[in-house]
Amino acid sequence: MKFDTSLIDARKETMIKNGFWKNRTIEHFFKQALETQPDKTAIVAYTVDGSKHEPVRLSYRQLNERIDSIAKSLIRLGIQRSDVVSFQIPNSWEFIAISLACARIGAVANPLMPIFRDRELSYMLKFLQSKIFIVPSVYKNFNYEAMAERLLPTIDSLQHIVVLGGEGENSVDKRLLADTSAAPLVADPVKPNDILLLLFTSGTTGEPKAVMHTSNTLLAALDGFMDSLELKDSEIILGASPMAHLTGYGYLAMLPIVLNSTTVVMDSWAPNIALQIIKDEAVTFSMASSPFVQDMCNATEKGAPRSPQFTKFCCAGAPIPPIVIERAHKIMNLTVCSAWGMTENGAITITEPTMALEKSSISDGKAIPGIELKIVDGNDNELPQGETGRLLVRGASQCVGYYKKPELNALTDDDWFDSGDLAFMDQDGYIRINGRSKDIVIRGAENIPVVEIENLLYQHPAIASVAIVGFPDERLGERACAFVTLKEGARFSFEEMIQYLTEKKVAKQYFPEKLEIRSDLPRTPSGKLQKFMLREEAKSFQLD
Repeated sequence: MKFDTSLIDARKETMIKNGFWKNRTIEHFFKQALETQPDKTAIVAYTVDGSKHEPVRLSYRQLNERIDSIAKSLIRLGIQRSDVVSFQIPNSWEFIAISLACARIGAVANPLMPIFRDRELSYMLKFLQSKIFIVPSVYKNFNYEAMAERLLPTIDSLQHIVVLGGEGENSVDKRLLADTSAAPLVADPVKPNDILLLLFTSGTTGEPKAVMHTSNTLLAALDGFMDSLELKDSEIILGASPMAHLTGYGYLAMLPIVLNSTTVVMDSWAPNIALQIIKDEAVTFSMASSPFVQDMCNATEKGAPRSPQFTKFCCAGAPIPPIVIERAHKIMNLTVCSAWGMTENGAITITEPTMALEKSSISDGKAIPGIELKIVDGNDNELPQGETGRLLVRGASQCVGYYKKPELNALTDDDWFDSGDLAFMDQDGYIRINGRSKDIVIRGAENIPVVEIENLLYQHPAIASVAIVGFPDERLGERACAFVTLKEGARFSFEEMIQYLTEKKVAKQYFPEKLEIRSDLPRTPSGKLQKFMLREEAKSFQLD
């Protein structure tokens, strides 16, 4: 495959000169671990789906042997430099080994979320001209092997289906792990400015785009993150958030390799099991969206074990309700550090652990090293502190574009990227995401502070989650609708919402004028709310 490298070429000299692109690859860090501590545990992989709790433990030496076998096998299957290797497998040692094997032979890793089905995959595999597609046999009671076999004859580029947990000739064991020969691997590893990773955006806007990252952009994101959180090689990191999303891929699969530390992998989220694993494996750190923290707090309150080693958690993907920060610290002695980022640039703001109790509940952090931020109005004029506007980002971890869609790169002439988010910045440089630019609800020319009202409603004892979107109104242009889910056994009515907001002394112009109670709200697998789906539903709403 050929990739547009214009964005790489334009930024290369500046990024290298400023020390943010260090021209290293993930293979550099893996070899470092292999040379200095080959018998250190690299991965502990738990299979929760299917209740197989005995984990697979691999040292760096053992993992290297499996990576080498996969790399040789991929070459034997016809995978060449810059070819795309697509894999739709859950968190596992195989996920990490396949990713590292791709880097070792110069191929491009393309992790795909397990939620995708025939329609999405047909588009994605054709679009990327994938040659190989690796799937689980069955995961969460869905037959991925059968789906992949259906897709195979419909995609011209696709040559091989390989099945994790399969029993036939196309199994991972027979296709990727059978080569244990001592013959040296002859490969052309990925270079620092080669495309390392293709990830589709998670779908909060409804239009998937294939984001291109190089080793330099990904490692720039990880460098600033590790420095801000003061992470060390002694960390034991829980990988429970999906690794096919950038949070999981970058910060739970690759970051431990960069640190030469240990990853504890869960293929499926179960809070009670997670807390037992955290205690048994002496986990020190993890990263995921706020529902993961809420689940652990609830499980701990009901008697799940606590671990004194587990003290640090990075929360990203959605604003963190203040009560979650307080509960985690009180119940689990867990410091929750807020962060914000996108598939396009990784985590680019973070709250340091020393400031977490003060700032995590009221901000999404400040820029990591190598990142610049500014907040502008509709005419791109920079706004003063405290005023909400469009959040622009510039820096070392910015992706190098969207594959085959350069017109969507959204970069200004001087490299500012429009995040699509609204935010304000305080005097200390911490930002607070105020919603998406498309999330603005304008009622009679009055901008409704969506995030502020959502946070107030979130504090109501009956409400588990909330999202406010606009729906059309002939007279006022828009009115606001609150979609909520309720805690188990709770009840909530429109009248109770009005009474509650009145007691909170909220301006009546900001009251949602419609309430929709749902059993769940649409989210991406990483926990990001898909408001575009709610907005689409609300288009047909009218006042009762």
